[in-house]
Amino acid sequence: MALYTKEEAKKLMERVLSYATAEETEINLSGNIDGNIRYARNSVSTSGEVINVNLAVSSSYGKRTGIATIDELDEASLKKVVARAEELAKLAPENDERMPLLGPQTFAETKEWFESTAKINPDYRASVAEASIKAAEEEKLVAAGFFNDTNFFNAVLNSKGLFAYHRGTNATFNLTVRDEAGTTSGYANDVQNDISKFDAKATSMRAVKKAAANRNAVALEPGKYTVVLEPLAAAELIQRMFFAMNQRTADEGRSFMTKTGGGTRVGEKLFDERVTMYSDPQHPELPTQAWDGEGQALSKTMWIEKGVVKNLAVSRYWAEKTGKAPLPFGANMIMEGGTESLEDLIKGTQRGILVTRFWYIRQVDPKTELYTGLTRDGTFYIENGKIKHPVKNFRYNESPVIMLNNVDALGKPVRVLAEETGSTVLVPPMRIRDFTFSSLSDAV
Repeated sequence: MALYTKEEAKKLMERVLSYATAEETEINLSGNIDGNIRYARNSVSTSGEVINVNLAVSSSYGKRTGIATIDELDEASLKKVVARAEELAKLAPENDERMPLLGPQTFAETKEWFESTAKINPDYRASVAEASIKAAEEEKLVAAGFFNDTNFFNAVLNSKGLFAYHRGTNATFNLTVRDEAGTTSGYANDVQNDISKFDAKATSMRAVKKAAANRNAVALEPGKYTVVLEPLAAAELIQRMFFAMNQRTADEGRSFMTKTGGGTRVGEKLFDERVTMYSDPQHPELPTQAWDGEGQALSKTMWIEKGVVKNLAVSRYWAEKTGKAPLPFGANMIMEGGTESLEDLIKGTQRGILVTRFWYIRQVDPKTELYTGLTRDGTFYIENGKIKHPVKNFRYNESPVIMLNNVDALGKPVRVLAEETGSTVLVPPMRIRDFTFSSLSDAV
């Protein structure tokens, strides 16, 4: 059995806990049913379904911890995994930053599970591939895509009395479309908890239209340009900045949130007043489980409000060391925006560059959140509110901190998968002034 109900999970973990002799024990139980279909060159290459269940035992003696995992749940195996975790704990070096386990917590109710997604079958997956391949073939293009759906649960129980259970569903789709010669490229993705919100044909057509329009790209001189960033492009940079909003790195002088002369920049207005960013496990468009890896309850947390930094994440260890209250990282990121569509932002652009997405993103300087990377899969020149022609890809050097000070307009937030960070976020398309392109790239 891969998917346990709340009652079944608790009963199994209580049995495992009864075998424990360590000072503190934590048990994590998870399971998933994953289905997928993959295709390339307009032909399905692989498809399948995988069922997994995994149990992990973490045993601690003081500041020594050992962890053992298993995917066999018979009685002998359960006893063995507990004994193995305790054996490893006794051999492990001390971890000065280990914190005691938390006791019982109260967690918010979130809805991430949808029956529509849990019922996805091979026929549905085949229909997704068929819609993509037909859309590409009609334009004499070649599609390569991947569709994955998952039905999962996570549960945790510890010797201090903490118990939490969460289940969810998720479906992700990404598609790259090129011509036979590989000289043009278009891309689209989508990610949904509720598959009824997913339209395979419409999503595929976004990539097809990009590829069809991306022929005979013209080289433009590198420099500072007004850019219209599609949500996928914006998400890749902003998510990285979000991960850097950490109290410890700021206190230790390793962050863009470090204040000159000491302290942090919490309370300062660092961004355009239209920038508001928060986390909320109960957000209807981006629900998540309501606890973090330490069992801390997650709730709505404002990180940036009207350009002002409101909070930094504080780990339990750092909170104890510095006398601050702990504040866990949010499990999701929501950035507010306006009401305009991507098309509206393009229409309002006199001259600029439309960016579909970024890739191969690397940090240059953590003190300024400076990143470098490349545009990819559709970069276009905008003139007088219209897309005029494709342009060759650029390498950029830009900081999301500076970028969010140069906001010209924000559109309606869209749920996207930031693939390089592996996070699903809710961000708006945005028009940004003075974005720095440093050189050209011959990649498509």
